[in-house]
Amino acid sequence: MPVTGTASMTISEMREFASFSAAEQRYIKRSLDIGLGRQDAFKLWARSEGENAAIRCQYVAYQELKTLRATIPHDVTIAQIETFIGKLVRVAAFDLSQERISSFSAFRFLYERLLGADVRPWLPSAFCAAAALPQIRPDCRKELLQSLSEAAATAPGWSDREPSFYPEYVEDVEAA
Repeated sequence: MPVTGTASMTISEMREFASFSAAEQRYIKRSLDIGLGRQDAFKLWARSEGENAAIRCQYVAYQELKTLRATIPHDVTIAQIETFIGKLVRVAAFDLSQERISSFSAFRFLYERLLGADVRPWLPSAFCAAAALPQIRPDCRKELLQSLSEAAATAPGWSDREPSFYPEYVEDVEAA
């Protein structure tokens, strides 16, 4: 029975990923390659000098991920919150400022995979803080903040089940 439950959760994650825009899907896959060290993002994802520069900046921003994974607060103290949430908001602001993530769902999907299930309780506040920063264009800020549902913002608890679906680059196949 557990295998069936795991399979249905994976299918659910795949469906959620399929609901994101093509730009969100591409950005999530690229971000996972960078953040999890899966692939050389320059070779795989850069189509122009602008993308090369964006990938370089993302590698720099994502240097915080290892520290974030190790410092997710469990026994919450103010000192832990300040250190953790500040770094998380900084990385989240980078991602949101790229204007490839347009919803809390896509943000949550990405960050659950970058940082693990334990980060879930922290994602709504980090998302709101990053989306409200002046670096985010006002129209994007509005769209991002409106994408956070009341249920997600006020959830009484979060699953500790680790994500099972990690989307990857699929090479375009030329039509025969």
